[in-house]
Amino acid sequence: MKALLLIDIQNDFLPGGALAVRNGDEVVPVANKLIPGYELVVATQDWHPMEHGSFVSQHPGRNVGDLLDLNGLDQVVWPDHCVQGTTGAEFAPRLNTEGIHHVIQKGTDPYIDSYSGFFDNARQKATGLETYLREKDVDEVHIVGLATDYCVKFTALDAVDLGFQTVVLTEGIRGVELSEGDCESAIEEMQTAGTRIE
Repeated sequence: MKALLLIDIQNDFLPGGALAVRNGDEVVPVANKLIPGYELVVATQDWHPMEHGSFVSQHPGRNVGDLLDLNGLDQVVWPDHCVQGTTGAEFAPRLNTEGIHHVIQKGTDPYIDSYSGFFDNARQKATGLETYLREKDVDEVHIVGLATDYCVKFTALDAVDLGFQTVVLTEGIRGVELSEGDCESAIEEMQTAGTRIE
């Protein structure tokens, strides 16, 4: 069975949000158009505690985009975003949430970030997404959402690594682009790993 994965289509990643992805709102109508075509739709949701270690507020003197060591892993410093229970963490208001069958919350550990929908960044803890998909006999995942160069990319790479046929639908992704060319590089990396880019 094929499943549609909606990656982090949340207010803080939309224009006007704390970590706005340029034109991020354009993925919402694409997701809504796709949802009825899938028997199973799973959404991931960044769900950070207020004191998350990736937040610029936790690192005086650091700036957004800086790279630092967070418990032995390279970590980009981000604006505080998608804090549990806040409006910023909610799904985009125009997203058809009634069409979502299951939600996976990630990034809940303050000491480690979680770009992928499957694992934290150290791959020490699973989110439960793989288990859920296996229970539903899913063997192929189609991915849309935010952001191309982070959570979409790492979700796709993990999906391939776990043996799922993986397709990224470019109409429904947008990227952060901290550096010019990041999205292009992400797409190449996903493709090289075995992701189908459509």
